[in-house]
Order: sequence, then C-alpha cells, then structure tokens
Amino acid sequence: MNTASSAVATEVGPDRNGKLYLVPAPLDFGCDGETELQNTMPHGTLRVASRLQYWICENAKSTRAYLKRVDTIIPLSSSVQSLHIDELPREVHKKGDHGGNFDARYLLAPALSGNDLGLVSEAGMPAIADPGSSVVRAAHDLGIEVVPLTGPTSIVLALAASGLNGQNFAFSGYLPQDPADRGQRIRELESLALKTGQTQLFIETPYRNGAMLQTLLQTLQHNTRLSICSGLTMQSAMCRADSVKNWRRKPSPLNNSTPAVFAVGR
Repeated sequence: MNTASSAVATEVGPDRNGKLYLVPAPLDFGCDGETELQNTMPHGTLRVASRLQYWICENAKSTRAYLKRVDTIIPLSSSVQSLHIDELPREVHKKGDHGGNFDARYLLAPALSGNDLGLVSEAGMPAIADPGSSVVRAAHDLGIEVVPLTGPTSIVLALAASGLNGQNFAFSGYLPQDPADRGQRIRELESLALKTGQTQLFIETPYRNGAMLQTLLQTLQHNTRLSICSGLTMQSAMCRADSVKNWRRKPSPLNNSTPAVFAVGR
C-alpha cells in the first residue's frame, strides 16, 4: 500500500479542494475481462486510480470490477468494499448529460471537502461518447481542478486506424434508429465528408451493428471510403477501411458483442 499517495488523496486539508480525475476504463468493460489491464492502461493512470476513495460512475458494479482488476496490479489504498461510489442518475447515462439540464454539483461534495474524486464510464474516456460532461462542467464552476488521465479512447483509435482525414473530423454520436431517418442522416454526413474532406465518425451499439452496415452499403456512393473498427485493444479487435464498392464485393462480419465506430470520408 502506498500510504504517501493515499495521504495526497484524502488529507489535503479543509482549505483546499480535491481534484476531479477523469479515469479512462479499458475498452473491454463488460465484454472481455481476459484482456490484461497492464497492456492497455498506462501505469500512471492505474496508480492514480488505486489511491482514489471517492468515485462517480455509470455503474457501481462495473466500477468495482474494474478496481478489483487495478488491485491485482497496484494494490488499492482501501478495500473495494470501503470505497465511496456514486452512480449518475439513470436518465443521465441513458439519455446523456451534455444538454446542461442536470446539476451534478452535489456529486462533487467530497472534492469540496478536500478529497480527490475519480470519474469513470463503462469504457474509454468519460464524457467522450459517454456521460460525465455535467460532472466536469460542475467541477469547473465550483473551482475544482479537472485532470484528464491517459488511456484508450475508441473514437481516437478508430480515427487513427481509418486512414481518413485526421486533421478535420467530426463525431456525431449515435445515428437515428429508424431506417429511413438513419439513411437520410448517412446521406447528409457523406455529402459533408465529400464536399469538405471532413471525416464523419459515429458509433453504434453491438446489436445494431449489422443493420448499420447494411444501411451504409445501401446508401453510400461506391467510391466513398468506409472504415469500421470494433473491440480495439481487445483480442477480438476488428478494423477495416476500404471503398464502399469493395465492402459490397466482400462484406466483413461485425462483432455483435462490442460497439463499433464507423467513419466515412474520401
């Protein structure tokens, strides 16, 4: 146990706020617990996570599972059972919290008492294609220092692996579920990509991966470039970038157990 690190996290005194650490989670969260944590997470990030005793998360059960894995590499400063873990309200992590309608200041009370806090999502970086922006915004408003830690982020990894324009890109989150609306949105994004050169990225849940691919192949122009990545950093990782014409000639099956990041460009 690193008692010095623990002291930094909990004994900073009443006149100083704690910090809010944005702690990335491995991309195998809930998918593949066999992936070795030390192969995908920086040691420095795990070291900070090991000493934090206050957490804000999407799901407490998943967070405890993650921290148990951290404990096998760097012993936690306190037992998992003794940690203070607050979940974001269900409506926040189901519908998103980027609209500014959720007041997260109450979740930051430990930091105002001098304790460092960790914010974690189910996979990747919190507040990027995941809830947490309301907590970060509230921390800034309260004068709490926000410290993003390094770790895997599926959107950045997928963009880097796509071969598409990484100097000018946009992320559109989830596209409409209705087939007609989804097709129309895809046409809009393709038009923007072809006109401006801006890579268009979006994400889909595992059980809709197949439907998304089918709509893309039916909708996109044959010379448009399409990249699909899923399960990056995992043993089941898949990443392919090709023209739509070649995708149609030889479709690739998509993993239905992990989210996929799609990218369209020229």
